Amino acid sequence: MIRIALLAAVIAVPVAAAPLDDIGAALRATSTMTADFAQTAANGTVATGKFALSRPGRIRFAYDKLPLLVVADGKRLVYIDYEVSQVSEWPIGSTPLAPLLDARFDLARVAHVTRSAANDVDVEARDAKHPEYGKLNLRFVRDTAAPGGWSIAGWTATDAQSNLTEIRLSNLRYNTPVAASLFQFRDPRARKLPGRTF
Repeated sequence: MIRIALLAAVIAVPVAAAPLDDIGAALRATSTMTADFAQTAANGTVATGKFALSRPGRIRFAYDKLPLLVVADGKRLVYIDYEVSQVSEWPIGSTPLAPLLDARFDLARVAHVTRSAANDVDVEARDAKHPEYGKLNLRFVRDTAAPGGWSIAGWTATDAQSNLTEIRLSNLRYNTPVAASLFQFRDPRARKLPGRTF
């Protein structure tokens, strides 16, 4: 009976949650990252591709089988649909991805831990002063090879129209050289916009 009581006591001891400042430190320690991604849209459609991040301000989602590219060049996030020659863009700071892109971003100002376990933590980032920017729900897992000991497993981004996009990452590599050319793109409207370059 004593053994059972001791075992129950050990199991009941709560696991210390990862402080939000530890997660913030892990993000600040990440200068670059590359990975494979799987994206699930609100309608259940899944797309895959290659992901690259270079902080501050640069991110790229190149899709395997779709004529789409999402890229941030340091100032703006751009969505390009090459099939219909459509380009949409937003200032980086007004997108849910701002916490990932801004190396100086104060995570504690806009984020809180929503779930914590021994080896994974969920964090929600939302700017209460700008609800129109949407929110980002990030999943971190313990990984001794990752900066700060926490690896980004993925996230769910919710835009101003409450559209959800889930991203899952795999085969992550941190703080390795990433070519600046990855964050440039060919504008499909170039012939209609003489003199415009990106």
